[in-house]
Amino acid sequence: MEQYVIGLDYGSDSVRAVLIETTTGREIASSSHWYKRWLNNEFCNPAINQFRQHPLDHIEGLEHTITSVVQEGGIDPSKVKGICIDTTGSSPIPLNNKGVPLALVEGFEHNPNAMMVLWKDHTAIQEANEINELAANWGGENFTKYEGGIYSSEWFWAKILHVIREDEAVKNSAYTWMEHCDYMTFLLVDDQNLNSFKRSRCAAGHKSMWHKDWNGLPPKAFLEKLHPYLADLRGKLYEETYTSDMVAGNLNETWSEKLGLSTDTVIAVGTFDAHAGAVGAKIDKNTLVRVMGTSTCDIMVSPESVIGTKTVRGICGQVNGSVIPGLIGLEAGQSAFGDVLAWFKDVLFWPIENLVLTSDILSSAQKEGLKNEIEENFMSKLTRQAEQIPLTESIPTALDWINGRRTPDANQELKAAVSNLSLGTKAPHLFKALVNAICFGSKKIVDRFEEEGVQIDSVIGIGGVARKSPFIMQTLANVLNKPIKVAASDQAPALGAAIYAAVAAGIYPDVIEASKYLGSGFEAEYFPEEVAISTYEALMDSYDALCTFIESIN
Repeated sequence: MEQYVIGLDYGSDSVRAVLIETTTGREIASSSHWYKRWLNNEFCNPAINQFRQHPLDHIEGLEHTITSVVQEGGIDPSKVKGICIDTTGSSPIPLNNKGVPLALVEGFEHNPNAMMVLWKDHTAIQEANEINELAANWGGENFTKYEGGIYSSEWFWAKILHVIREDEAVKNSAYTWMEHCDYMTFLLVDDQNLNSFKRSRCAAGHKSMWHKDWNGLPPKAFLEKLHPYLADLRGKLYEETYTSDMVAGNLNETWSEKLGLSTDTVIAVGTFDAHAGAVGAKIDKNTLVRVMGTSTCDIMVSPESVIGTKTVRGICGQVNGSVIPGLIGLEAGQSAFGDVLAWFKDVLFWPIENLVLTSDILSSAQKEGLKNEIEENFMSKLTRQAEQIPLTESIPTALDWINGRRTPDANQELKAAVSNLSLGTKAPHLFKALVNAICFGSKKIVDRFEEEGVQIDSVIGIGGVARKSPFIMQTLANVLNKPIKVAASDQAPALGAAIYAAVAAGIYPDVIEASKYLGSGFEAEYFPEEVAISTYEALMDSYDALCTFIESIN
């Protein structure tokens, strides 16, 4: 009997849905939707690291992508048995007492502080510093210890504290807050009770200091030292959390009508994109899954018997069940990966956009044609020339901290830098230096895991960078001195979400079993090149030296 599940993956720029047949794992249809307000840079101010998104972008994307895959797949909608949603995080949204995002409430429609605070928003650096200072010195439990020992400005409590300090109207109207993955799930389920709604274990454990050792979230006694609002908010959040193989509820009638699906469709508990991506890539013990896009998330799983009570320094948390129920999920990552190269492209594009494309000599048609030609060939030509630079040729040393440092040892105040420039340094040399930098940042994460006794036997790459850039992947294999497999699926996080949905719907008994049948295969493998390993080790030493210097002057 044919049965289907849908995985919905919310990224930074767009949302993607996949419709999966649950016996063979065949992708029946997929659909993407770009956030139109986000593409217009609404509610964002990069100069102060403010990145906010309007929930209408997400709601419109949900309706468009799900209806599209059901229609394109030509299936009986009643056979869609489950849906699971993954999102970026930590990306909290303020809600009123009816569970409506403030951005959808009159008077807040254009207020950036009423929007979802995207993962890459770093306006809460000061608040994160305060949380770390308090956690270390308040005289009680250090609630950051299972989150690498350092709380980040990218995370839940710091962002909320910053917003409510900045905006009295939002503070007075925000009854509660939800992570993006929780809100999109809440939107769909039949039980609209804010108090009983099942929140994501993944989001709570990695970003909100939730842990069973202290019976949930940090206590009011701790939070009120930061702000009385946070202490009051704690009682409007949750005590228990749930893994994403569990049922959050059934599809409610409103969304059943909008999507053309049955109210029998199960909605699984939400999760984060990187954790779903790891499941989609068939993560196993001692395997590091690198989700490589604008930033990276590095995901591992380990039996509790191996990790025990040991805490891994400087990562983004260790949470039982955040990836696979029954195993400890470990998360690390880089605040910028593809974003480093996108920044460089923007810099190089300045004369094209401001001189060439504004020239009176060219017609509108010529400008459009030239722009399209440059867009199509820009990165490929830059990559080819960078690849051709001999290993013996002098290359600048660059840091990947253009959006701060996530791990190891979160510090969003750090800035990137470049050294060893000369008159012989050209654009391909700088591009190669930046590729080296993002790979060296990856090596620091691998080194930290291994220093802390976490064994890494294999590496899997997923995401657009992994699939589209052999140059980056070969460099990464050389820098890590480890082979790297690349998942074949274009939509590994959405596929992982679909796997969770299949388990929640009762089609498979557990996540590991479901991933065997539904998880992605591999399309490529990169092996370290013996001739390059020693060169990259020397370049890594230069990277380490520059890291030490820049950190000392920040």
